[in-house]
Amino acid sequence: MKRLTTLLACTFIALGSWAQQALFSGNEIISPEVKDDGTVTFRLYAPKAVKVEVTGDFLPQVKVQTPMGEMEQPGYAELKEGKNGVWEYTTAQPLSPELYSYKFRVDGMDYLDPSNVYMCRDIASYTNIFIVEKEKGDKGDLYSVNEVPHGNVAKVWYPSPTLKMTRRMTVYTPAGYDKGGRYPVLYLLHGAGGDEDAWTTLGRAAQILDNLIAEGKVKPMIVVMPNGNPNCEAAPGEWSKGMYKPSFMGHMTPKPVASMEESFPDIVKYVEKNYRVLKGKKNRAICGLSMGGGHSFGISKMYPDMFDYVGLFSAAIFLSGSNDPQQTALDAMNADPQLGKELAALFGANPKLYWIAIGSTDFLYKSNADYRKYLDSKGYKYEYVETDGGHIWRNWRIYLTQFSQKLFK
Repeated sequence: MKRLTTLLACTFIALGSWAQQALFSGNEIISPEVKDDGTVTFRLYAPKAVKVEVTGDFLPQVKVQTPMGEMEQPGYAELKEGKNGVWEYTTAQPLSPELYSYKFRVDGMDYLDPSNVYMCRDIASYTNIFIVEKEKGDKGDLYSVNEVPHGNVAKVWYPSPTLKMTRRMTVYTPAGYDKGGRYPVLYLLHGAGGDEDAWTTLGRAAQILDNLIAEGKVKPMIVVMPNGNPNCEAAPGEWSKGMYKPSFMGHMTPKPVASMEESFPDIVKYVEKNYRVLKGKKNRAICGLSMGGGHSFGISKMYPDMFDYVGLFSAAIFLSGSNDPQQTALDAMNADPQLGKELAALFGANPKLYWIAIGSTDFLYKSNADYRKYLDSKGYKYEYVETDGGHIWRNWRIYLTQFSQKLFK
């Protein structure tokens, strides 16, 4: 026993020494350095590198061809090598208040910034993040954790009889929820490649809601963020499939037993059974980005009496019918009697708000414009917001900020 005790003591001393070494031999380089004027300096220690670049959504966008068609992606800026193998780049102009993402490229290989512990996963890629904040109430401040009452964020498993599995969703309950009362519910849906973590990491949903509720701009509400991939139980690595590599269209295979639209009542039933909610369509809202915008489009017209508030953010509007590449989205809509019947029922139920938002250079802009033409031809009322930029989180955070302030009034 004495020998075992001595061995364990030596082991703990060794582990403690390693931990202390990791603690006290940290990276002393400051990167990114956000300065008072809004300029940002990036630094990387790479003494043997030949070329070091940084890319991120703070840089001008360039058009590239992707499997989804022509899209915009950030360009690259070169760092210059200084003393002791430290490369450096400072933005030419101050950056506007915002949450930004970036990564380095060293001799053609992508790397995260070892000096920045803050990062987010988007599908199968990680990027570092930073926030530029200049004054109270700007976007940087809105996306930050401030000294306000905080809601709670929980990962919740629920049964989905329609999909024949137990699934996970993220649920935000506002500050004060534990003290009683009942609340309206916003169902907030992610895009393709995302999961139930997307809106709380990339979307900063909890920070946005905490701050807007504290300012009295948003009514306290429960926010439910489900996994929109009907063949998945939860985010990658968080369910029985194991540590597989996520992919952009991973929700397509294997084929699920039912669609997200068909299974959505399972989510509503669970929420209304297990949370203190205000029921009825006047106390329910749904919105989503890209694929989640398509789901919001489909769910709202499939269940016309379920939601009084519908938000389509850069929506991938799902249409049935011909795959003829010469046929416009508007042609497909006009040729689809089922769509006409469902939308007539939806707008006949008089939703309080049908809200459409998209960036002016979004690759889905044309299909959304055709959808608005279709709604106009039928005399259906909606609100429309157009912003600069493309299919990006910077827009979707804005849309959540604006849409949430219109709910449950």
